[in-house]
Amino acid sequence: MTELKHPPFVAMPAVRIVKKKPPRINPLERYASLLLAVAILLIWQFAVPLAGLSEFVLPTPLAIAKRMVTDFNLLATHSYVTLLEVLGGFLLGVLIGIPLALAIFYSKVFERAVYPLLVALQTVPKIALAPLLVLYLGYGWAPKISLAFLISFFPIVISTVVGLQSLDKALVNMVRSMGASESQTFFKVRLPAALPSIFGGLKVAISLAVIGAIIGEYIAAERGLGYLQLQANSQFDTTLNFATVVTISLIGVLLYFVLAIVESKVSFHRESAK
Repeated sequence: MTELKHPPFVAMPAVRIVKKKPPRINPLERYASLLLAVAILLIWQFAVPLAGLSEFVLPTPLAIAKRMVTDFNLLATHSYVTLLEVLGGFLLGVLIGIPLALAIFYSKVFERAVYPLLVALQTVPKIALAPLLVLYLGYGWAPKISLAFLISFFPIVISTVVGLQSLDKALVNMVRSMGASESQTFFKVRLPAALPSIFGGLKVAISLAVIGAIIGEYIAAERGLGYLQLQANSQFDTTLNFATVVTISLIGVLLYFVLAIVESKVSFHRESAK
């Protein structure tokens, strides 16, 4: 009987994994937006006196910065009110928008019934709704938060639906064929894949919520940055007006970058868990 001989075992050489170094970013590209902003401010600072314009017509950036320091407590007090209105409307949009988007995604009947109404509501100028909100909700917090909610609600719904629909169906079918339940498929596959789109909508929504709150304060308010800007207008205080505008912009930028940081943290943990 012939004896079977096994081929000698040959050890495979160890595979060395070389991590790719992240591409080096040109310092000019990294700080391009900052350099552009500084250049605009410098041109503005020197162009105003050269053109013979008074601060009543166009204050310089330095004058605006000094006014922001001088009236810091005034701006901070009104900023607190506006920030609460923005966050209230935004959180309301998240709490209602994301569940509504899930219902639209999972139910075709619900999508056909609700989606046209959402589109019709989005086409209505929100500033046209502001007097009606004041009429029905009064002069308190409610109309400002409602307007911030209405103006930020649509991007949250749309971005969530688009993110859930963008997932490859073949991947979903493969996961389901391996015995995963619908809840496991959602939390392990659908939701992680939809997060970039969802966060994109959230960042747009938080910026729009700032606009909604300010519009509400223009219509009817006794506090807030929108109210403060109207007061500056009535007193022909151009410097305070610009200082208020800068403060509003800073709030919007701050909230945007907070969401961007949260997105990066979530994405990092998601990549680490793979």
